[in-house]
Amino acid sequence: MGCEVLASRMRLIVLLPVLALPLTGCASSSGHSELAARRAAIAEAGTQVMPFDLARTTHHFEKQEDGGVQTVVSDDGDADQIRLIREHLSMEAERFSRGDFHDPAMLHGHDMPGLHALVMGAHRMDVTYAEVERGGEIRYRTGDDDLIEAIHAWFDAQLRDHGAHATGHRHGGRR
Repeated sequence: MGCEVLASRMRLIVLLPVLALPLTGCASSSGHSELAARRAAIAEAGTQVMPFDLARTTHHFEKQEDGGVQTVVSDDGDADQIRLIREHLSMEAERFSRGDFHDPAMLHGHDMPGLHALVMGAHRMDVTYAEVERGGEIRYRTGDDDLIEAIHAWFDAQLRDHGAHATGHRHGGRR
């Protein structure tokens, strides 16, 4: 093989990753716009599932060794929003404890990560509701490692889907 051919191939090998950058950018751009569209759809569907205003609340998802804590709080301290949050979460905790995850499935899809395991394993979880300052929380506890993993995957999916309306850390104390 001649030196010119070898040099030409070497340049191509060096340039391939550089040439692929615009394609990667497009894929990531496309992925970003798909995620933005999904989040907009989730926010719109949320009006049918959640009685409170998603734009005026924040969901907090804290993974714990024995499960996790899901908290929803009013960002502006509005008494009506707080009441709606508490009523909704109280009802949801009762449903979740029976394995009824219909509302999250309607909002996030039936193939949501962790959802099937939570439905099937609800009898092995302790699901409780409590009021917190400006909202409410649902606590999920279990000794089953597979369910803990499912709770964590479920939290991750909600964090992804809710975007700016959610955080992965714990909100303040109980009320």
